[in-house]
Amino acid sequence: MPAKPAPGGQCPQCWQHAYDKSIHRRLKPDQDCPQCVDHLHNGCPSLVPKKPSRWW
Repeated sequence: MPAKPAPGGQCPQCWQHAYDKSIHRRLKPDQDCPQCVDHLHNGCPSLVPKKPSRWW
């Protein structure tokens, strides 16, 4: 059963890969998901970077 659609403000790929177990079911025990690894190294395009803290 596929996961529910990502809520507003959430990355659809991150949400789907976190909650839809069928995506990673075909991977071997020590194998990393290529899409997750790519997403990890290149960043999540749906996340807005935080502003630097300037309270000093």
